[in-house]
Amino acid sequence: QVQLVESGGGLVQPGGSLRLSCAASESIFSFNAMGWYRQAPGKQRELVARKTDGGTTTYKDSVKGRFTISRDNAKNTVYLQMNSLKPEDTAMYTCKGSRYLNDYWGQGTQVTVSS
Repeated sequence: QVQLVESGGGLVQPGGSLRLSCAASESIFSFNAMGWYRQAPGKQRELVARKTDGGTTTYKDSVKGRFTISRDNAKNTVYLQMNSLKPEDTAMYTCKGSRYLNDYWGQGTQVTVSS
């Protein structure tokens, strides 16, 4: 049973930083891609960042230069470093692991950017 557990969310002021963690119950090498998504109330869920097992990264345009997706293979953990946070970044952030045709989702961690 694959489990993904996110942590690191919270309340931060505009311009601040947070690092989100996604801990997987098994090797992240078993996934062809790991990604971070977010959803604000009344909005569609959107891709924030994704990294394939080949190392290719994809970012939402509005977070390019501010967010970085990375992984610590020894800890089976994927991170999302978020810098220069803006109020529009406020959302529930969830982690997704993809393995062939199967997707696995965490429960999410809330990020609120407010002064």
